[in-house]
Amino acid sequence: MQVETSQTSTGLTVITEPVPGVRSVAVGCWIDTGSRDERPGEAGAAHFLEHLLFKGTEELSARYISETFDAIGAQSNAFTSKEYTCFWARMLDSELATGMDLLAEMLQRPAFRPDEIDSERNVVIEEINMNEDDPSDVAGETFMRTLFRGHPLGLPVLGTRESIGAMTPEDLRGYWRRRYGAGTALVAVAGNVEHEKVVEMVERRFDAWEAEDGTHDLAALRVGSRASVVERDTEQVHLVFGGESIHRTDEGRMADGVMHHILGGGMSSRLFQKIREERGLAYAVHSFPMRFTETGGWGVYVGTTPANAHTVMEILTEELERMISEGVTESELDRAKGHMRGALALSMEDTNARMIRLGRNQVFGLPHLSLDERLARVEAVTRADIAGMAARNLTGPRVVGAVGPLPAREFEGYLS
Repeated sequence: MQVETSQTSTGLTVITEPVPGVRSVAVGCWIDTGSRDERPGEAGAAHFLEHLLFKGTEELSARYISETFDAIGAQSNAFTSKEYTCFWARMLDSELATGMDLLAEMLQRPAFRPDEIDSERNVVIEEINMNEDDPSDVAGETFMRTLFRGHPLGLPVLGTRESIGAMTPEDLRGYWRRRYGAGTALVAVAGNVEHEKVVEMVERRFDAWEAEDGTHDLAALRVGSRASVVERDTEQVHLVFGGESIHRTDEGRMADGVMHHILGGGMSSRLFQKIREERGLAYAVHSFPMRFTETGGWGVYVGTTPANAHTVMEILTEELERMISEGVTESELDRAKGHMRGALALSMEDTNARMIRLGRNQVFGLPHLSLDERLARVEAVTRADIAGMAARNLTGPRVVGAVGPLPAREFEGYLS
């Protein structure tokens, strides 16, 4: 692993990882901004802007951008989260210059044409409609809104139909001017590349991008035990049960990841075995950690029939208490480590996965570790580490976000 980092004359960070033996290259333009950075009246602006940058620039039409990506055989897309936005493309190494041309134009010179904004406004609203038709998505969003109530992380990434419908070209351009620039961006590249040549490409294409202020308004999270339910006449109750957890740079994050794999991260996990395999109470069940700059969360998702909701909640609370009081066995720890070793090794075979890892680590100030270094950290996790993490993370106030034909009071007895 040979990760190199440089800065252009405008302050834009460039990070590369050469991958010998491949003919592809993945490039990502990362912006250190997401839904948590939106002001009143901007709800959903970060995600809306992600769509709009593909609609064309001052010189290039949306059709030209899509046809050029197609002509060079590239895969291209973007994604927005609560804390960052990434525009990426994966292509043959010989086509990197063309792909970089398109991404640089899209990010620095978006057109903001009113007719295209109105057209894409409808697309974003349809995306919101699609998510609201999926009960599991609604349960997840309800959980996030309940856990992070009053905190910037509780804002929905997509915004709302009302906020997107009311957003003006001036709102979008204002968000872009405030949050997009050399000071908030970085370019991450992985594949068959040479660092110096990539830096030269970026220097030429982002030569006039001004630095912007990339600070965030960090806030303390105050979690109270509470349940929120979107009552719908659905066949299943879709619920997420969880609480507050560690932030993304906490030294216990590896132990936390191993713990969640044992709790509900795979087919051999405790929750999968107990709820699905032994009792047949659900098709889907899994646990997950969420880590952000100053705080984090954990959750367990289950979809089950309303008649089985209380039985599922009882099993969840019993298994959480067992994790806290008894910890994990040596065989569970060995299985979890084996799974994580395999997943880490497989991820190294995909240049896009490598680029995403590079970008995220750089945005969040995490170390760029080799595969051997990451495997060593997995191997170093002990049963005592997991016991400490369970006592630290799983014992606080608990929250439920759910969708189904049951009122919130049905879940309140499981929160203390």
